[in-house]
Formats: sequence, C-alpha cells, structure tokens
Amino acid sequence: MANEKTIIDEWSVKDLEDGSSLTITVVNCTELGNQSLPGIQVFYMGNIINYEPLATERWAYQATKADVTEYLLEDKSWMVHADQFVKNYLVLGSPLKAKVVVKTRSSKEITKEYDLPFAV
Repeated sequence: MANEKTIIDEWSVKDLEDGSSLTITVVNCTELGNQSLPGIQVFYMGNIINYEPLATERWAYQATKADVTEYLLEDKSWMVHADQFVKNYLVLGSPLKAKVVVKTRSSKEITKEYDLPFAV
C-alpha cells in the first residue's frame, strides 16, 4: 500500500512588523517511519517533524524521565528569538498529542494540538 497523505490543518500567523508570516501545515500519513505505521508530519519554515511511533516513544520516555507532561522538542523547534518562535511539543496522555505554539513579534501565542493516531 502506498503512503497516503492528507492535510489535517494549515494556518499562518502574520507578523505586522515586516509583513511576513509563519505557516504551519499538519499532514496525516498512512505510513511513516521505519515501521511504516500511521503518523503525522508538521511542516514549518522548511522543517519537517515526524511524529511516528519510534521517535515518539523515545520522546515520551524523555518526558517521563524529566517528569513533564508537555515535552518541548528543542531540536525540532525554532526559538532563535524570544518574541518570535515555533515551538513543537509532545503532550503525554491518552491520546498522545502533537502541540504547536507559534508567536510573531506582533501576535499573541497561537497554540494548536493534534491527536496522534497511535499510542506508545
């Protein structure tokens, strides 16, 4: 079976300082990762985060070890500036969730969460 991708959500946060915007696209995939299991991808600024079972299991373990329920994926986030960023999280619970927080210089923080199609 071929991987089928379906866009779950696509949204932008505009920066009125310079007219730019940060666009986030979330895609559901029928086959993702080494095990070809369902998962989701988050696209932003040329970056792709794969929420697939193997990587997510490792992040969930690190979250449990750090005793947090929302695990910031620092290496998968863009946090160069304090007043503009894209932060990606794994939210523990049932169901597991991918959380995206976006802020531009002229906006408030915009947060969206997406259920993951698997459990670890």
